[in-house]
Amino acid sequence: MRLGVLDIGSNTVHLLLVDAHPGGRPVPFASHKRPLQLVAYLDEDGSISRRGQDELVGFVREAREFAAGHDAEDFLAFCTSAIREAANGREVLDRVRRETGVDLQELSGDQEAAVTFQAVRRWYGWGSESILNLDIGGGSFEMAMGTDELPEVALSVPLGAGRLTRDWLHGDPPSAKSVKELRRYIRATLREAVPRFAHLGTPHLVAGTSKTFRSLARIAGAAPSAAGPFVRRELRLEDLSLWTKRLAAMTVEDRTHLDGVSELRAPQVLAGALVAESALDLFGVPSISICPWALREGLLLRRFDTKMFDADEPLPGAGVGHTQLDATARTPVARGA
Repeated sequence: MRLGVLDIGSNTVHLLLVDAHPGGRPVPFASHKRPLQLVAYLDEDGSISRRGQDELVGFVREAREFAAGHDAEDFLAFCTSAIREAANGREVLDRVRRETGVDLQELSGDQEAAVTFQAVRRWYGWGSESILNLDIGGGSFEMAMGTDELPEVALSVPLGAGRLTRDWLHGDPPSAKSVKELRRYIRATLREAVPRFAHLGTPHLVAGTSKTFRSLARIAGAAPSAAGPFVRRELRLEDLSLWTKRLAAMTVEDRTHLDGVSELRAPQVLAGALVAESALDLFGVPSISICPWALREGLLLRRFDTKMFDADEPLPGAGVGHTQLDATARTPVARGA
């Protein structure tokens, strides 16, 4: 079957279409995305402005038409911290549903961590034993660890690269003082979170997901995306620390000339590097493997898994996090639906 998953993130809105079947590997068929930083459309009270809503509604409608035009049989649509934390998030979701027919499902931060972990587990397999996965988003930073299909601990903290850049790094390049203060804040936040994983012992594999980790690995010399998903990519803490210092001295324009750094990501890659460096240091991890699968693939895998269960049953492991994912939360995409 052909399935589409629409991910409304903090930096981009992305529709991925894949062909697969329950138990099979999802094979990408088509992708449709657009840069849309919803945090740039926040009013003073933290509400998404009318213009930001218009941009979102327009893309969601466009994504549904794209999925229908490519014969998608099923369509999942999810949103993360950008809408979850907006003061008018519920109103925005209601408007999207009313004007597009698409029901955007909110994922909690803990659920993001758990679903992404499942994708990482499927990618590396059972031979990896205990896995610690780290994911740097635009609004939050997710951590998850365990030995099973779903993590034993899944945690989200407000250390997204976009959020930190907006709140802490105002100069171009930022002042040494602001970088130092941000580093202190990141470490203080992680010192409260990291001990929650201590009882799980030392992981056999540490993985990094998200565009931020892929960009940092590319900057440090990893293979480009054109080399394909099966090339081993790694990011060493030693290299990351060196590049974090370099990034702090660069302007945004300078960063756009680095391998793997887009114009959209250039402003926030320093904040992402600071989070990654602190996390690897506090977890005592000398290097991290870059996993090509992340949240979208995890959502797809969960949807295929439910094909083996009654439609009214919850997703396997849906109890991870504060709320339960809805196994039936999907939108018809047939033409004229």
